[in-house]
Amino acid sequence: MNKIGLIIKREYLRRVSKKSFLLLTFLLPFLFVAMVFVPLWLSTIKGDEVRTIAVIDATGKYASLFQDTESYRFIQSDKSLDEYRQNDNKEIYAFMHITGDLLKNPGAAALYSEKQVPGELSRLVNQVIGKELEEEKMASFNIPNLKEIIQESKIKFDIQTIKWGADGKESKSSSMVASITGLIFTLLIYMFIMMYGAMVMQGVMEEKSNRIVEVIVSSVRPFDLMMGKIIGICFVGLTQLFLWGILTAVLFLGSQLFFGIGIDPQMAGVNAVAQPGMDMSGVIADHAELFEVIKTINFTQLALFFILYFIGGYMLYASLFAAIGSSVDNQEDTQQFMMPITILMVFALYAGIYSMENPDGPLAFWCSLIPLTSPIVMMIRLPFDVPYWQLLLSILLLYGTSILIVWVSAKIYRIGILMYGKKPDIKEMIKWIKYK
Repeated sequence: MNKIGLIIKREYLRRVSKKSFLLLTFLLPFLFVAMVFVPLWLSTIKGDEVRTIAVIDATGKYASLFQDTESYRFIQSDKSLDEYRQNDNKEIYAFMHITGDLLKNPGAAALYSEKQVPGELSRLVNQVIGKELEEEKMASFNIPNLKEIIQESKIKFDIQTIKWGADGKESKSSSMVASITGLIFTLLIYMFIMMYGAMVMQGVMEEKSNRIVEVIVSSVRPFDLMMGKIIGICFVGLTQLFLWGILTAVLFLGSQLFFGIGIDPQMAGVNAVAQPGMDMSGVIADHAELFEVIKTINFTQLALFFILYFIGGYMLYASLFAAIGSSVDNQEDTQQFMMPITILMVFALYAGIYSMENPDGPLAFWCSLIPLTSPIVMMIRLPFDVPYWQLLLSILLLYGTSILIVWVSAKIYRIGILMYGKKPDIKEMIKWIKYK
């Protein structure tokens, strides 16, 4: 056991002291927060350029509908489209050519431009003309106050979902928030198992190709070497997860203050003055309701089971990766063994995603119990209050299978780690397992 501890210490210190580890650990939270806030901030910045759009309206009905915006200036023109095309003046960015009644012939309008027409301009034109055609259509029915009747008949219904606890206390809930939360944890555990498992395989292959392992196994059993490497890298992963969580939380809160994103009523009032058309009271109410829903999710339980499933799933797959790394001599030879594992992991991810709509259905239930898929699928189900007997059974099956896979992988590892120049197949590896 002392030798395993030394190997764990060596693997842990060697990897956490690498510049790549430090760079990834401290840079990734910045990149994640930047992906969230920078596009939001950039979207508020408007360009100084105002593009001119010439409206050539043969009907005379639609040109006056277009009002200037911050990005576009509309001018009415009596020139023909060919005149504009022959003119070298590039002040006109695009031409809107309307040749007939659009209510009878929607294809009688088109936007012409030397460049690809931006989506913003297309949406603006569609919105203005669409609103006018809708009013024309309603007026053609000759029904008094038809527009008001239609507006009053539009009802948006969204039923409330309420959870109650053992003490009878009620709180709002949301299946969408629960699904998104579960999906985030599912993607994290999928990414980390694959990333750190591949790290184990790469480390084994490096030691084998450099023949360092021949010196190490002269004083350490192959099983101790494999377990020390797996556990050491597991600690590296947990350290990185812990640091990522803290840094991301700090940066997220700091970015909210820096970019002015929050639910402070006073700030909302300032924004409301700056943007009179915006109902900030509704925005504040939506934010407050969202935070109330988020509070109903037991993040302490999620974090605890995330660590348990990460360790169990990592031990299971990392031992397989170690066995593969010990059996081959170069990276190219790993593909035949990695493909089934990759397919299995991708299947587990898709099973988890499809389980969001029915977290208690047969697919979600069985895949959350099968050890090879449970670390990924169960994270989707956890925000939906999985019965404790299912959680306990899933954990027991996962760790029991992990111990079995570690034992089998150790059998392969002890033979493969000292074998060079031969590409073993599945039959050969089964023989290694049977050796005493």
